[in-house]
Amino acid sequence: MLEPQSTAFFVLLMVIFGGLLVWVVMAKQVVFRVLAACLAFIPAMVFGIAAVNKYYDYYQTWSAAFNDVTGQGGAGISKLPAGLGGNAGAEISIQSTTEDEQFGHLFQTTITGPVSHLTRTVIVYLPPQYFQPAYKHYKFPAIELLHGSPGQPVTWVNVLGLVPTYQSLLARNEAAPAVLVMPDTNGGLQYGLQCLNDPHGLQDMTFVAREVPQWVYTNLRVQSLGRDWGVAGYSEGGYCAANIGLQNPNRFSFVGSMSGYFAPLKSKVPENGRPGGRPHIVNVFAGDPPLQLLNTPIRYIQHISPAVEIPQFFLAAGQADPGDVQALANFQQLVQLRQPGTQYFILKGAGHQARVWRAALTPMLRWMTPLLQQNAMLPPPTQSRLPGKKVVRTHGRKIPLQPHGTVPPPRKP
Repeated sequence: MLEPQSTAFFVLLMVIFGGLLVWVVMAKQVVFRVLAACLAFIPAMVFGIAAVNKYYDYYQTWSAAFNDVTGQGGAGISKLPAGLGGNAGAEISIQSTTEDEQFGHLFQTTITGPVSHLTRTVIVYLPPQYFQPAYKHYKFPAIELLHGSPGQPVTWVNVLGLVPTYQSLLARNEAAPAVLVMPDTNGGLQYGLQCLNDPHGLQDMTFVAREVPQWVYTNLRVQSLGRDWGVAGYSEGGYCAANIGLQNPNRFSFVGSMSGYFAPLKSKVPENGRPGGRPHIVNVFAGDPPLQLLNTPIRYIQHISPAVEIPQFFLAAGQADPGDVQALANFQQLVQLRQPGTQYFILKGAGHQARVWRAALTPMLRWMTPLLQQNAMLPPPTQSRLPGKKVVRTHGRKIPLQPHGTVPPPRKP
């Protein structure tokens, strides 16, 4: 009843604040008046924080707020020892239970990039089918999910409710099984790296777009990068997904951008380009127009050769945020020149809020996962070369979305 966004909680704060104000007026001794005035700041401050939380529709429960703020959001997630699997080329063995066959398995591990030298937390969700005998030899498609800033991988679990949403869709046959990968894209709540390779600092895109997927492919039963992988995110993560997808069309075939933007903002990076440094705001591409263009999806898409097959896009925004809606409309127009019928979702009565991202998860997974599974079941793609580009072509780029409840059974790869 007294959850962070409940009316009762706001009423309680106002009653406490009002009571303290009465005490200020009625108290005869100055010391008590000062004490009451100081205490009144507490409910007033909490009210302000709660109002912001309610506006962004972020924390819906006290446990989600506590876990996220204290960094204990992964307390209930099983831990995989860092470095397990490595480059051994053998699938990590996870001791499954009957519950895993029914609900899937959520685990957390630490990945160190061999090129970026970044060490970050990554959360992975294996769907129930991963542990079911019928799928024993099946290699699953995968989706990399990128959080916003400030944010962390566990936000997908605690705040956006990803796992129960996906479980419900799978149970109703409205989505196909895929491995969900949630990396830490910033290395700390104080940073906002935008998944960019800083010419003078951290190589964030290398870690997110290459090293994390490679670790997943090496250590789990998933398809190779390409037509069987998608990437999606919200807010800053939405920009990351669009930017990564356009720059890596041979590694990701589907992109989901929820309340994303399509031109980079100034990044909040650690000083001296080292993890843990004091954050400062900077345009990492200052003085380098070609690199700025490459990392501006709304401009770069217009420079991609028509012969290059770009990923298919799902776009989402809240109607109450004109900036997000306009950004979606502008980018969608450019995407539709290459892909008529681009998927989009606009939620009425919401702005740049978690409410939008929670709502958009269902149509995005319902759209993306069956297409990924169909790609995984196609014959191996043929490859052709364009000047300076290696392009993977599937047998028929546009794959129709199949009706709910008709997800085909897996086949052995």
